[in-house]
Amino acid sequence: MTNRLAETRSLYLRKHAENPIDWWPWCDEALETARVQNKPIFLSIGYSSCHWCTVMEGEAFSDFEIAQYMNANFLPIKVDREERPDLDSIYMQSLQIMSGQGGWPLNAFLSPDDLVPFYAGTYFPVDPRYGRPGFLQVLQALRRYYDMEKEELRQRKAVIVEALLTSAVLQNGAIQEVEDHQLLQKGWETCTGIINPKQVGNSFPMIPYCEFALRGTRFHYQSRYDGQQVCTQRGLDLALGGIYDHVAGGFHRYTVDPTWTVPHFEKMLYDNGQIVEYLADLWSAGIQEPAFERAVAGTVKWLQREMTAPTGYFYAAQDADSFIHSTDTEPEEGAFYVWSYRELQELLTTEELTELEQQFTVTPNGNFEGNNVLQRLLPGELSPTLEIALSKLFVTRYGAAPDSLETFPPARDNQEAKTTNWPGRILAVTDTKMIVAWNSLMISGLARAAEVFQQPSYLELAVQAAKFIWDHQFVDGRFHRLNYEGEATVLAQSEDYAFFIKALLDLHQAAVDNSDWLEKAVALQDEFNEFLWSVELGGYFYTSTDNSQDLIVRERSYLDNATPSANGIAIANLVRLSLLTDNLHYLDLAEAGLKAFKSVMSESPQACPNLFTALDWYRNSTLVRSKTEQIKLLIPKYLSTTVFAAVSDLPEGTVGLVCQGLQCLPAPGSLEQLLEQVQRSQNRG
Repeated sequence: MTNRLAETRSLYLRKHAENPIDWWPWCDEALETARVQNKPIFLSIGYSSCHWCTVMEGEAFSDFEIAQYMNANFLPIKVDREERPDLDSIYMQSLQIMSGQGGWPLNAFLSPDDLVPFYAGTYFPVDPRYGRPGFLQVLQALRRYYDMEKEELRQRKAVIVEALLTSAVLQNGAIQEVEDHQLLQKGWETCTGIINPKQVGNSFPMIPYCEFALRGTRFHYQSRYDGQQVCTQRGLDLALGGIYDHVAGGFHRYTVDPTWTVPHFEKMLYDNGQIVEYLADLWSAGIQEPAFERAVAGTVKWLQREMTAPTGYFYAAQDADSFIHSTDTEPEEGAFYVWSYRELQELLTTEELTELEQQFTVTPNGNFEGNNVLQRLLPGELSPTLEIALSKLFVTRYGAAPDSLETFPPARDNQEAKTTNWPGRILAVTDTKMIVAWNSLMISGLARAAEVFQQPSYLELAVQAAKFIWDHQFVDGRFHRLNYEGEATVLAQSEDYAFFIKALLDLHQAAVDNSDWLEKAVALQDEFNEFLWSVELGGYFYTSTDNSQDLIVRERSYLDNATPSANGIAIANLVRLSLLTDNLHYLDLAEAGLKAFKSVMSESPQACPNLFTALDWYRNSTLVRSKTEQIKLLIPKYLSTTVFAAVSDLPEGTVGLVCQGLQCLPAPGSLEQLLEQVQRSQNRG
């Protein structure tokens, strides 16, 4: 018997459709029912490819005793964080206020009258273990607390609300004024330190920090860090590490160790888009490591083969877990990706296996539960022997050689995964919804990689995804965030607007003689400004003015997490638009946005690398007007605060004009002089 979630479009919600818990989706009817029945709300937020979300679904949420108590004493609501990042942000921040840490699954208990949380946690086991109480005991204690401790409950909620409101408003009054150039240096030092190799803990890509660290190297700050070395090492960790799928391309979410060896195996579109752009930027900055180019090419092939819908958009994610046998009850983490030593002996020649052991982390005992995750030990190009060996492993996974397999159908749920007659291993489930923000990150990555590696096919892939979004994501004149098999839904949030506008500007730069992308960016920016700009505070709200009624606080996204902050990207977009359109209103908005978040940048530089990127754009923005053929020679270079405009009517004897701020420099007579002017302009500090 199924619950209400069986009728939803979200793969994550539908994974809970057969739970004995009487789940509701987040909706007005659910909230009103909780108020009328005076039941505290149990709000559980996660996403389809989240490993521990999957574990809790199979354990606590499938337990009949827990379900019976939950249904009688709480109103349970399930939310897909990929559908509602605004809700996720509010309640994740609440969890962090209460416990000092966060993560998914995010489980919060809310008062039904005001939706304010009074307790929150992450994974709860059925029985007490891992130093955590059993979930039924948690439910019983919290219901008693809700019924018996009304005054303490009121005070506890008041503290949470005050903290949320303080965070949302960002008072600037007590902040000591810091010069922008000093702030930039402080931000660079902080971001570079964050990605400096660590000796403990998980390893995350953290691309917003990498990107700002890389762009800051041009200032040659006096520092304890060698910025270029740190940025290069992060590129090597990504391209050589177990976080990259060396057999079939694409990056996993993160690794569970400091050595970049064993990943959490889910593949998220948003990670891959950001990493592709970063590796391309490293290459354009002169760090031309062959492993970077191979990782980008492999990721694009994976994207084409497994993550592109027939209509052109990109799927959201692939699960970490997959089935080994069709008769298995539960999937196994990493099963699709790891290799036993015996398998390798059977599949490879002695020469191939020997070389694989020399170049990768391959041993008889393995490095992950008796199996091997492939991690490269050395940079450089792989030998023909190793490429053949990896191709053989590809055939084992997919049932066909890599060169002959252009597309591979997704498994849309566990049932489809187990019942499909796969030619190789059983594929991990793919979440096939389209998310505008994540597609936009991938479009930007592809556009940059196309420029740097001179690969027109990368740009074609980006263009068809952008065209799908533009043609299908406007409903009744409003921009929408999601698409489920041709149906647009959920009004766009700030990250959707900001990231897609960036993607449109990136496409414009990759095809600078085509103004269509710029015109689309301007039109979308107008809608963004109308519905999400905060006139009183500056910056952009998470959600539009007419779609915020169910939120206890209206936030502005300025923190960089797994995805970049919307406001950081948006402010940089405004600077770029002002340069390309000569509309100074955009520059005024950018200035107001930076002023709004200056306290965060000064007090918590570790939280907001993309705001520093925006500040860099604001202080060092440079416009190059030149002929298309000259621009095409400059675009592959690493010119991090420069935009290009194609013109045909240049003064005689000149190759272009370089404008910085509101003034243009003397017209250069050669491409070398033009490039020298651009580089000086970008270093105004």
